[in-house]
Amino acid sequence: MINKNEQISPFLVFFLVLKVQMGIGVLGFQRIIIKSAGNDSWIAVILAGLLFSIVIWCMLTLLNLHKQNLMGIHTQLFGKVLGGILNIIWISYWLFMGIAVYRTYVEVVQAWMFPQINVLTFSIVFALLIYYTVSGGFQVITGICFLGVIIPSYLILTIFFPLEYTDFRNLLPVWNHSYKEIALATKNMSLSYLGISTLLMYFPLIKQQKKANKWAQLANIITTLSYLLLIIVSIGFYSENQISRYVWATLSFWSIVQVPFVERFEYIGIATWVIFILPNICLFIWAATKGASVLFNVAPNKITMLYLVILIVVSLSLKNRDQINTFLNYMSYTGFYLYTVYIPILLCLSFIMKKKEVMHEN
Repeated sequence: MINKNEQISPFLVFFLVLKVQMGIGVLGFQRIIIKSAGNDSWIAVILAGLLFSIVIWCMLTLLNLHKQNLMGIHTQLFGKVLGGILNIIWISYWLFMGIAVYRTYVEVVQAWMFPQINVLTFSIVFALLIYYTVSGGFQVITGICFLGVIIPSYLILTIFFPLEYTDFRNLLPVWNHSYKEIALATKNMSLSYLGISTLLMYFPLIKQQKKANKWAQLANIITTLSYLLLIIVSIGFYSENQISRYVWATLSFWSIVQVPFVERFEYIGIATWVIFILPNICLFIWAATKGASVLFNVAPNKITMLYLVILIVVSLSLKNRDQINTFLNYMSYTGFYLYTVYIPILLCLSFIMKKKEVMHEN
């Protein structure tokens, strides 16, 4: 039984979903999707937003149907053994998503600020910060997510600096790429939306759970509009050939920002971004910790410490852009199929099981 004091108001779901959808991907998603869809990439952003609106609906319908988190749903539908295997898959996914977000941020710091930074030292310090936050519990993480949206929100103003150099005729002609190319760009865009799966774990901690859908959907709309604004400005500012050479296109916007009191604004932006990505990592680690502690009946703090050791080891093993990119691609493909194939199948099975239960009772 969950104590009501441990639950959060449904409107805070807006910050949890928005925060986890807008993370490190904001800094460089443009190059990935423009490779496939060119100047039509903005269409892929809209389609990805619509796709994940459906995914959110599927998730919340599933959760409202069972009134428990994903771990309990697996056990109820598939039994202890098969359900346990499925739970381990999702726990591993959350853990490695947290690692993917963290390692990508370290790469940004290395590329733009401190090329000779000691990854081990940085990782240990960052791991201590993650441990402190996660051990504080879900309400602490929710508070960090709230601050992670509010504090860096001033960065949206930086989008106005490149506008004077932007030619929106680059968006024309509309739809000059094939359906296959746009579909591929939509799939590649999915990595930026993948964090919403943590909803499957913290759903029981939400008060008035039926109200969560509107706040989650609103967050998804804001996320989609933010990505849409960035991709439109990027297409107008860069040429297709140029953007294929920029791994971090959004960061390149910051390099042209000129204010009287700051010479290199991208340093300010990257430093602020730590507040932006910390909640994402903590939320993934918390979900993986929560699942493993229930599944294996182990104290959450011990699980968190083990995960942070894994985070440090994996971060050290990913030494260059190719290795990091390969790791991100695996996570992207895995997440895409878990969201768009597995969740709908699980929802259909749940409807069938519920219908059988009703028929059996009658």
